[in-house]
Amino acid sequence: MDSSTLWTYSLLAGVAVILIVAVLLLLIIITARRIDQHAKDIWIAGKNIAANTVSIWMLQETNAVAGQILSGAGAIVKTASAIDEKLGAVAGKLG
Repeated sequence: MDSSTLWTYSLLAGVAVILIVAVLLLLIIITARRIDQHAKDIWIAGKNIAANTVSIWMLQETNAVAGQILSGAGAIVKTASAIDEKLGAVAGKLG
């Protein structure tokens, strides 16, 4: 085997290695981009879940305020009933 044949084989082996490395590098880049896209999708889904679950906290606050309003309305009903009874008594005496 002469030196030019050895150089030719070495050069072909080097080109083959470079091509294999280039293909593997491209595959790594494609995979990294897919992972990045999936991460973006997960981030968007997480933001949507957070936006949708905020209303649950608001509903709990609304229920607490509604309970306070209900107890206040009960007091108003009692007071209005007492006023109605007194007005009925006054109307009965007057009328």
